[in-house]
Amino acid sequence: MAGRIPQNFIDDLLNRVDIVEVIDARVPLKKAGREYQACCPFHNEKTPSFTVSPSKQFYHCFGCGAHGSAIGFMMEYDHLEFPEAIEELARSIGVDVPREEGHAPRKDTRRDDHYSLLEKVDRFYRSQLREHPQAENAVNYLKDRGLSGEVAATFGFGYAPPGWDNLLKYLGNDTHSQQLAVELGLLVKRDEGGCYDRFRDRIMFPIRDRRGRTIGFGGRVMGDEKPKYMNSPESPVFHKGQELYGLFEARKASQKLQRLLVVEGYMDVVALAQFGLTNAVATLGTATTPDHLERLYRTVREVVFCFDGDAAGSRAAWRALENALPAMHDGREARFLFLPQGEDPDSLVRHIGADAFQKKTVESVPLSQFFFEHLQQQVDTTTIEGRDQLVNLARPLLQRMPDTVFRDLMLDQLAEYSGMSASRLQTRVFSQEKVLREEPPKPPSSHSGRSPVRTAIRLLLEQPQLAETVVTPCGLEDFDAPGIALLCKLLEILHQRPNLSAGGILEYWRGQPEEQHLARLAGTPLDLPAEGLAEEFRDALQRLLEQRNSYRMELLLFQSRQQTLSDSEKDELKALLAMRHPTNG
Repeated sequence: MAGRIPQNFIDDLLNRVDIVEVIDARVPLKKAGREYQACCPFHNEKTPSFTVSPSKQFYHCFGCGAHGSAIGFMMEYDHLEFPEAIEELARSIGVDVPREEGHAPRKDTRRDDHYSLLEKVDRFYRSQLREHPQAENAVNYLKDRGLSGEVAATFGFGYAPPGWDNLLKYLGNDTHSQQLAVELGLLVKRDEGGCYDRFRDRIMFPIRDRRGRTIGFGGRVMGDEKPKYMNSPESPVFHKGQELYGLFEARKASQKLQRLLVVEGYMDVVALAQFGLTNAVATLGTATTPDHLERLYRTVREVVFCFDGDAAGSRAAWRALENALPAMHDGREARFLFLPQGEDPDSLVRHIGADAFQKKTVESVPLSQFFFEHLQQQVDTTTIEGRDQLVNLARPLLQRMPDTVFRDLMLDQLAEYSGMSASRLQTRVFSQEKVLREEPPKPPSSHSGRSPVRTAIRLLLEQPQLAETVVTPCGLEDFDAPGIALLCKLLEILHQRPNLSAGGILEYWRGQPEEQHLARLAGTPLDLPAEGLAEEFRDALQRLLEQRNSYRMELLLFQSRQQTLSDSEKDELKALLAMRHPTNG
């Protein structure tokens, strides 16, 4: 890779590429007024909620929240990395992608070498399952577990033979490959010098990223040796807290997954797939992390966590619930499937069959039910003291949830169990205690859909050329209110690149928290005629300037009661007071 792709090229590319053509080539679109519609390719639905706007060069799904520019769609649908999506779009219009000099990070080349070596090692392990003299033990083990050759091929099973140097010999005297293998944890350095194979006499499961590249391995013994499972250690391309075994295979099996089932081990994922249940994934020796959850919910709206029905399973389920709470945005669902004593998904699906197992998944326990049942087991809700304890146990958990309808409904349920009114409980759980001493004024914030800063940003996403009507700096730069920094940055970008579309604007915030906020605004219908946008924009900015001046005046008045103002601050306060109370002359 020669260097970084210039931002100007990305902007121009998005102006030249038609997002409707890009998406229609993969997902047939139908005209619906000024926009186009289809059933969302990223989640299962019967009524189209996936819209594509040619004017904004932006797609948005009102069902699952998927959104972005043509680049974002290519990344999600074709499972490409950011530079690869740009390369593909550029190729479609016959242009070459330029690269900036001096921006070629050495680690990119190194990462390519890591992926190449992992692919090579993957082929080695697979060949050993077919050719090694002792591979019969592994084949018989897989057959005894009831696994077919088809499922073994789908998941790419391999075999690490007994011995300390099979992989080492395969890599030969190539010191570069050996060093890469050490970095990836496939070889382990000896204290006295030299290396040895990490995986020995194990069934090998390649761990793949969302593009299907091998990024690590899991190895399972065929007897009772410990540890039963061994994973590749953390490496430059493998991070356990982010990856999910089987997710690539699940997405490949169905473009429209409805739910994902999170199980404990590789064999559970594979056994369920053997029975036609191809929507299972497994964490890699860790609890479900926030990164796991975001990856899961980017794929489906419903996640079912599967645990043993014993005390250990209940504890693990509760940890999963605690981690899931911050990810529970509106429209997302989490459920919990507790298995009968002594069963795991592998054994249970063989006992009861795929249909009965699928039914258990669908009828699993909702997060809200598990949440309150677990807390109520710890208190006596027949007493006032017990209900007080219930609220105290629930408070920090509810505070971790995003401000959504689901959280409101959880609060309503807590009010019912505690006997308190929902409004009083809302105050107790989410309001801070009032501070008796005087505090400085805070910038105004509005949760209303008519917030002027939200309106201004929404209008710029609809008609970026409105930025040309504003002289910068616009007088809001020192106004520390929510959304102002984003608005000022947006105005700055549009002054430099006035021809950006909404899709192009979002690329400036790719991977940042502001991206989600901008996407929601861009996907919100705007019930205004085109000729009224400029006036609405001017009105929003005027209201913001009034808010800024009012806040600044209150802040200076507060400071004057605490300390002496400087001469410039006194002049500013005098001018602000004159604006608030003009004299008749």
